[in-house]
Amino acid sequence: MLIDLPIIPNPVKTYPPHAGNCNGGGGAQKWYSAAIFRQPQPTTNMPRVVLLNPGPVNVTPKVREALLKEDLCHREKEFADLLHSIRGKLVKVFAIEKDYTAVLISGSGTAALEMAVSSCLSEGRSLLVIRNGVYGERIAKIADAYHLPSITVDTPWGEPPRLEDIERALHDHPEIEVVAAVHHETTTGLLNPLQEIANLVQAHEKKFLVDAISSLAGDPLDFDRTAIDLCVGTANKCLQGLPGVSFVLVKKSEIRRLEKIPPRNLYFNLVNHYRAHEKGDTLFTPAVQIHYALDAALDELAEETVAGRIQRYRDAAHNLRRGFRAMGLEFLIPEAHHSNTLTALKLPEGMPYDHLHDRLKDRGFVIYAGQGGLGPAIFRIANMGDIRPEEFERFLESLKDCLASSGKPTD
Repeated sequence: MLIDLPIIPNPVKTYPPHAGNCNGGGGAQKWYSAAIFRQPQPTTNMPRVVLLNPGPVNVTPKVREALLKEDLCHREKEFADLLHSIRGKLVKVFAIEKDYTAVLISGSGTAALEMAVSSCLSEGRSLLVIRNGVYGERIAKIADAYHLPSITVDTPWGEPPRLEDIERALHDHPEIEVVAAVHHETTTGLLNPLQEIANLVQAHEKKFLVDAISSLAGDPLDFDRTAIDLCVGTANKCLQGLPGVSFVLVKKSEIRRLEKIPPRNLYFNLVNHYRAHEKGDTLFTPAVQIHYALDAALDELAEETVAGRIQRYRDAAHNLRRGFRAMGLEFLIPEAHHSNTLTALKLPEGMPYDHLHDRLKDRGFVIYAGQGGLGPAIFRIANMGDIRPEEFERFLESLKDCLASSGKPTD
């Protein structure tokens, strides 16, 4: 299909006056000034949509405006400075700069998770994976994709792992080198007992890999007590950046062990990314503008403090859950097991998820479906990101109206 483009008015440059045209004939060739392409483009004031899904999240204007910084080649010193800034802020904001280093990769949180899992296991050793939701299962799938020997400890979705099962697996399989667990299993909103698992890992002198993709800066995580060796995170959840860059926080003392492991891939090799970072470089083209946004988001996190953000999320979750109880909604898991950032609720009888989702989206709120076998039975509400208290209150009123209009009692 041909599209008629509008003729752009002057300024134009006739350059040079004696040059031939594109077909080799005489006459002046017109060249448009680059200045006309730098004119501000018209913007549309879009209504704000409140994202109640566990990432991507609503971000502040400062983070969004960081995308408008100048175009930048990733091989220039300016990007090396940006990379250095982000890596430094990541470890400083969590007060772990003495013992940890940050390794970044362009991609979703799963990209960083694959980088960690595929790079952590020595030849001839095994990985113990704790599974009680989609994301524990994802770790096992990554191990299977690389043909890494693995052992699993399984509990039903929504239930904490049984520590005696982990203890037994560690005792029965001395070949285990690394234990992998998800901190916040967003399948159900369950916060796994990381400290108790860490105690077993340390007692058996194993390495500990933690998927903290949806918990880092949202739920308390004590790096000193849990002795995490590799901690996987992402920009676009509780850090309140934008999707497209993720990272692994690696214990510096682990680097030497990881360097002895033969590379199993090209793009996802953690050690090679680390070596490039240490030289102020990247292995491949990164998502430059998303790095700008993450740098700005880390400034905001430092200003709010990690403890302050965790408390804000905790308060939001408390107020939401009080509202859910008042409407007679039923939690999927006991409240004692809830994270600070997500609540899984059983769908009222006779109400399809799509109907509830669409009604709320019409009012400016995006909720989240269940996964796997829970899909037809639940919906999930996340409270991470830059969401104001009055927006949560408006959401509760909207949810109450939607339930009432469907015939579901709300008090």
